[in-house]
Amino acid sequence: MEIFFPELRPSFSLLLDRVAGLPVAVCGHARPDGDCIGSQVALARVLAARGQNVICVNPDPVPRRLQFLTVGLEFRRTDEVLRDPVARVAIFVDCADHARGGERLKALFPRPVGVIDHHLSNAGFGEVDLIQRTSAATCEILAGLFLDAGLPVDATTARALYAGILTDTGQFRFQSTSRRCFLLAGELVARGAAPAEVGFELYERETPGKLRLLQRFLASLRLEAGGRLCLGVLPAGIFEETGSSSEDTEGLADYARCIDGVEIGALVEWRKDGTAKASLRAKKPSLRVDLVAARFKGGGHACAAGLSLPSAPADFEAQLLAAMAERLPASPAPSR
Repeated sequence: MEIFFPELRPSFSLLLDRVAGLPVAVCGHARPDGDCIGSQVALARVLAARGQNVICVNPDPVPRRLQFLTVGLEFRRTDEVLRDPVARVAIFVDCADHARGGERLKALFPRPVGVIDHHLSNAGFGEVDLIQRTSAATCEILAGLFLDAGLPVDATTARALYAGILTDTGQFRFQSTSRRCFLLAGELVARGAAPAEVGFELYERETPGKLRLLQRFLASLRLEAGGRLCLGVLPAGIFEETGSSSEDTEGLADYARCIDGVEIGALVEWRKDGTAKASLRAKKPSLRVDLVAARFKGGGHACAAGLSLPSAPADFEAQLLAAMAERLPASPAPSR
C-alpha cells in the first residue's frame, strides 16, 4: 500500500509518544460538522484502543444527524470539562485557529499537545502541528496517518472517517477532492464503512423545520455584481419561526453558490444579540473566500470560509458584498 502522508509521519509518531499513557481531551470546534465529529471519533477510538483515557470536547452539542457516529464515546461540553478533576492533555482537530473551540477551551488548554487540521488559514498553535492544507478534510489526514502507521481501523472508526471525508468534499464534488480522497475512501469501505448507511444518516433525515428554513433562505436569495455574487439572509428569530435550529443551516450556503453564473455565494445569519454569522462559498480556489472571512476575523478554506461578528454594524451585508466583489476577477471582454 502506498504511503499517504510521508511528510507527516515523523510528527504523528512524536504526537503519539507525547500523549502515551496520558488522559486526553480531543477538542473540536463550535457548531461541529461531519469532519469535526468524524475526526474526534476516529482519533478518540484509536487512542482508546491504545489503552488511553479519552474524552471528546466541544463548545456545542453533537448535531442530531451526526450522533450515529458517537456511540460508545464520551462527548462533553466545555462547562463539564472545566469541572473535570482529571488533568488532561489536549489535541485539537479540525480547528482553523485556537479560538475555534471557544475562548474558555483555549484558556483551559493554552498550548495543546497536538493540532491536526487542513484549513488554509491555520498557522499552527500546538506543540506538535500536523497541518496539511491541500487535504480536503481532517478525516482524510487522520485516515492516511492511521493507515501509514499500521494502526487498527475498525468498522466504526472507518465509518467516522468516511463521513468526514464525504461531508468536506461535498460528496466528492468539491475542488479539494483528490485521487487520495478516493483511495482512502475505498480503504475505509474495505474496513467496514458503509456508504449507503452514512449517506442515509447525513442526507436523508431532514426535519420539517429544516425544509421550512430552506424555503425561507431560498426566498431571500438575491444576485449582485451582475449575477456573479449571490447573498441569502436568515433574519433574527428565524429558528423559532420555522421550528428549526442553528445546525439546520449546514449546507444552505451551497445553494447560493450553485446558481449558474454565480462565482461566490454567501449565507448571512443574524442573531437576536446583534451577532452576524456568515458562510462563504466559491466555485474556484483562486477566489480565496478565506481572505474575505479574514477581513472580519474569520477564516477557512479557499472555497469555503466562515466568520462570526459580534455587534455587527447595520451595513454588514453591504460590507461583506463589497469584500466579496473585490475577489472577483475582471469580467472577460464580450465575444464579437
